[in-house]
Amino acid sequence: MDEGLPSDAVGNRVSCDGERGTVRFVGTVPPTAGLWLGVEWDNPERGKHDGTHEGVHYFTCRHPKGGSFVRPKKASFGVDYLTAIRGRYKKVQQILKEEITISSKTVEMVGFEAVSEKQKEEFLTTVALRMCEVSKPGVENEIRKITPHVVSLDLSANLLSQWEDVAAITEQMEPLRELVLSHNRLCVPTKPVALNQAFSCLKVLSLKKCTLTWPQLLECAPMWPQLEELYVSENDITKLESPSQQVLQSLTILDLSDNPLVEDSLLSISQLPRLENLNLSKTGLSTIWFNDAQPGFKTAMFPALKMLALNNNNISDWLVVSELEKLSSLVKLSCRNNPFLSRENNPETATQLLIARVGKLEVLNRSQITLEERRGAELDYCKMFGLEWLASGGHRDPQQNHPSTEFTTQHPRYLMLIQKYGAPEEGELKKPEPFALKNQLLSITFLCPEDSDRKPIVKKLPDSMIIQKVKGLLYRLLKIPGVQLKLSYASSKIYSLFTDNTCSEQVVHRCSQCVSVKLTPQMEGTEIDIDNDLKPLQFYSIEDGDKVLVRWS
Repeated sequence: MDEGLPSDAVGNRVSCDGERGTVRFVGTVPPTAGLWLGVEWDNPERGKHDGTHEGVHYFTCRHPKGGSFVRPKKASFGVDYLTAIRGRYKKVQQILKEEITISSKTVEMVGFEAVSEKQKEEFLTTVALRMCEVSKPGVENEIRKITPHVVSLDLSANLLSQWEDVAAITEQMEPLRELVLSHNRLCVPTKPVALNQAFSCLKVLSLKKCTLTWPQLLECAPMWPQLEELYVSENDITKLESPSQQVLQSLTILDLSDNPLVEDSLLSISQLPRLENLNLSKTGLSTIWFNDAQPGFKTAMFPALKMLALNNNNISDWLVVSELEKLSSLVKLSCRNNPFLSRENNPETATQLLIARVGKLEVLNRSQITLEERRGAELDYCKMFGLEWLASGGHRDPQQNHPSTEFTTQHPRYLMLIQKYGAPEEGELKKPEPFALKNQLLSITFLCPEDSDRKPIVKKLPDSMIIQKVKGLLYRLLKIPGVQLKLSYASSKIYSLFTDNTCSEQVVHRCSQCVSVKLTPQMEGTEIDIDNDLKPLQFYSIEDGDKVLVRWS
């Protein structure tokens, strides 16, 4: 075997021209002479074949073109931890010790000597060796002398292939709490439980993009007896299995995002007793169902779950949101970019429905939900589905109020909400018109009262168009760049708004947060300022046939 080539090279990690891979074969490849390494690359586009050459199958790859043959001298098998730490932090110390010359005069760097002392290896509590080609620990027990106080260690994107090598590094860092091993390829150890002393204080572990499956993670889990946070996005996790009572029981955060999950297996992890934060974004989920609880009742599953991320999935039914209401501890939800949201013509309506359907939510899509927002959302929800409630057997008389099972399944909070606010009055219930673009277009006349030479402009615009875009259209039509537009409107039907004085809204639209609202006709032509560029036309209750006045300064 070539000089410098490890005797157990197969299975080891290598780097070549900036790409990392795993050695799958060592030997000759006729008709060429000499020794070759058969490498399966992490990047499947780096290779040329699947380990087959001229009809002979030398090794196996996950991808059809994920493999290559390279000469040993072109491949680096990496360096040990000690070499990497000295190389990385010696450079930092050299930079700190350099004198700075300004205008040919040497400037004394007061205080830099103290900073340099703190950068010495033995004082380090945080070590970052990302992409430093670390593949092994180095001289036995030397790490304990060099970096004994490390609390946070980043070894991501290196050449580590064995958990035993990782353990040989971490066991010499007794206070270690955070470990990042993302973008490595680690084989499951023969006896994981024998390595748990090396990770006895570990609380946070990141294994992103390590081609791991869930069964492999469960095999490794005995190594991490105190683990609280596990980040395993972008792996090969598909079908989940229930952890035993001996592993992962202390988990509070689990990130499974960017994995092709089999959704039927999600409930396999529902009994983790301390799990508070679960990220299921971009996992292909289309449904969630807690079959141990009827609509309106709480599930025993995920008992501690407070935060749930479901962004970029395939959820198309509002029933899934109703299922989330069964979670007893859920207060934070993120669910952007799901098909069920696009069913609502107005994004604000979709937000209101989410708030109303999940009663304990405090944060939605990273935005705090105020008491006023919740109140308004729940009142509008009652009115929006009031006709459906009545048609299903609902009644304003509690003695006769018996909506169908189908309705209560779709709207498990509805009965509670009408008990809270009272049933909506008949005049507040409107049957929504079928969606059609023509039903959403408003004919608006734009007038320039301070420029009598300009003719009125009539445009048909969608009621969801925000004021900022309306102004952009007017800039093009009026050809008046470099000015500040001010808009107001005169409605064909103007109303004044009376409330119980709890509402702070100053515009003429119906405020969903008011306890009582009365509309009374006023003089036609009263002007209302349009002063929020981020609101749609419908926010100001602009109707078909209204006139918008355009002024500028």
